[in-house]
Amino acid sequence: MSQHISKQFDNELDNIRGRVMAMGGLVEKQITDALQALTDSDIELGQTVITNEPSVNSYEVSIDEECTQILARRQPAAKDLRLITAVIKTITDLERIGDEAEKVAQMAIYLTEKQGTKSYYVGINAMGNYVSEMVRDALDAFARMDSAAAVKTAAREPESDEQYAAILRQLITYMMEDPRSISAVIDAVWTVRSLERIGDHARNICEYVVYFVEGKDVRHLTIEEMEKKVNPE
Repeated sequence: MSQHISKQFDNELDNIRGRVMAMGGLVEKQITDALQALTDSDIELGQTVITNEPSVNSYEVSIDEECTQILARRQPAAKDLRLITAVIKTITDLERIGDEAEKVAQMAIYLTEKQGTKSYYVGINAMGNYVSEMVRDALDAFARMDSAAAVKTAAREPESDEQYAAILRQLITYMMEDPRSISAVIDAVWTVRSLERIGDHARNICEYVVYFVEGKDVRHLTIEEMEKKVNPE
């Protein structure tokens, strides 16, 4: 009987992890579609992202409820408890990434209706692809529960901050050269800010993977400090 219950519990945990990956896949598509809507001035695709956003929220609510039921019913300890904790935190960050993707889509629609495509979207799209890769790699580390891969992905986050700063400088230059562009460029700044936040959330997911695998809280640590937690000398 004990073995049967243990097997059921393992199945429940596997199911939750699978649902997190499904949610992550949807969020990844939301980012990709939002960026394409921006660069291609595709209002219809931008609207699709907005329409699909409640599905991301539904994933978060249902997975969170399932985790709550497991906590109450199974009262997990040690590594199983860390897994449930990591899942709850991960889906919160995925939901927030979904929110940022929706903001990019909304801005894509607004900017397209207002002015059409601008050349500086190229830099924004490059940054978008970068943080999208971070999200994908963070989810891959989660799927494999690979703490070393998680630290490697988290180490990419400072580069997204540098890209953010570089694009802001570029946008400021546009405003200085053509004061008529100020309103539109300020709108673009909000889009870049959303992308920078997506990079932050991807790093958070990596930190939860390290917490689950290593049993160590690495929030607010530098990359070097995280690496030492995973690979102590």
